[in-house]
Amino acid sequence: MHLPADLKYTDTHEWVRPHGDGTVTVGITWHAQDLLGDLVYVETPQLGKSFKKGEECGVVESVKAASDIYAPLSGDVIAVNQDLASSPEKINQDAYAAWMFKLKPSEPGEFNQLLDAAAYEKLIASESNS
Repeated sequence: MHLPADLKYTDTHEWVRPHGDGTVTVGITWHAQDLLGDLVYVETPQLGKSFKKGEECGVVESVKAASDIYAPLSGDVIAVNQDLASSPEKINQDAYAAWMFKLKPSEPGEFNQLLDAAAYEKLIASESNS
């Protein structure tokens, strides 16, 4: 499985791409979309809404199940990927290109608590062995 090294990850299977301006882009990992199967619906968070780290902020639904999306960091939603409303399958096609939303973090120190690719890979391995 390919895990981009420039991203950070959560134990709830979101990825986070940092930008030089202090904002981040968020999506779900390839592993998450693989477990869910063909996505049929994506609910992104509301533009301008504030979230605390770990708070539910969206939903993805597949032919198999629905899964909540959690804010990987505390902050304000500054952009949402409107394309996913009509084309949720973009996440299945390329989970790391099909971002869901962008955040302006309010607690920059939280970023350092996210998992790197190696730690996320170990998490996935431990989940599949249990």
